[in-house]
Amino acid sequence: MVPEFGGIDAWINGDPLIMEELRGQVVLIDFWTYTCINCIRTFPFLKQWHSRYADDGLVIVGVHAPEFEFEKVYENVVDATKEHALGWTMAQDNDFVTWRRYSNRFWPAKYLIDKDGVVRYTHFGEGGYAETEDVIRELLAEADPSFLFSNLPLPEDQTIDPGFLTARDAEVTRELYGGYDRGESDLLYGQGGYVQQTQYFQNKDQVSDFIISQNQLPHKINFQGPWHVGPESSTHGRMTESFEDYLSLVYSATSVNAVLTSDSGEPYKVRITVDEEYLTDVNKGSDIVIGDDGESYLRVTTPSLYNVINNDSYVRRETLKMSSNSPDFGLFAFTFGVYDTGP
Repeated sequence: MVPEFGGIDAWINGDPLIMEELRGQVVLIDFWTYTCINCIRTFPFLKQWHSRYADDGLVIVGVHAPEFEFEKVYENVVDATKEHALGWTMAQDNDFVTWRRYSNRFWPAKYLIDKDGVVRYTHFGEGGYAETEDVIRELLAEADPSFLFSNLPLPEDQTIDPGFLTARDAEVTRELYGGYDRGESDLLYGQGGYVQQTQYFQNKDQVSDFIISQNQLPHKINFQGPWHVGPESSTHGRMTESFEDYLSLVYSATSVNAVLTSDSGEPYKVRITVDEEYLTDVNKGSDIVIGDDGESYLRVTTPSLYNVINNDSYVRRETLKMSSNSPDFGLFAFTFGVYDTGP
């Protein structure tokens, strides 16, 4: 039988739920975390299912299992549910108790549970939306024979950028992490790490001066200036005035997102360039501001995922540079996409 919820720190958007009391209904358990771009891309489909089938007996329960320490903060999770207009009940699983009871390993992960409390379908990652909705309909019909199969069309997966599909030597930069915990694990498994400079792995938990590599490798983070290398993030190591310190990345993708936060909680500005040029309406992400002088920048106000670049078509091996005068500038992760629209 399906595991019971356990170790829940808080419930959001509703009263605490007990699986045993949900018998007779169809339950969709969605494991997510709020800075996960793969999770965010599934939200429109979850909202559609909630709208279409909640009155027919579908109960969606989001189980928020944090990837980073700041995602354990209740207020941050609440803010994320409001930002994305997620209206179903959420369980805050900070210690991964419910996660482990399901033997789960992925963000996002979806478990469909029938009226008898049996897991009948799972899907890990993005996609498979038509298949998932088809199973939702089948299980609702089993739970209530009077349920009428919807004539509404089944959803289609997101469309891949045609520019990526037709590009010569197409490639996509993988997810990259700023902290040494993930970086060392990546080295251990023979993937080479996320940062090009070797001193990154030699000077942990302290500020050290980096010199940008003369020959930057694609898909590797590079630092210039003093940076503090921590377990979850790398943070700018001093206050400056002229944006002289920066991080750089040669990437291939249609869209680029960055997980950023501020140690002090104070907002700060991050200047963004690609191939030494400011972003424009052609390639700026949804969180980018273009100043009157053409300067492109982010205003980091909360610990979150920020959409930095959204090209109108796939690009290969362009150089992204991010710089800030603030010592609060901290990078947790980069994620990339090759969808026709969206982050």
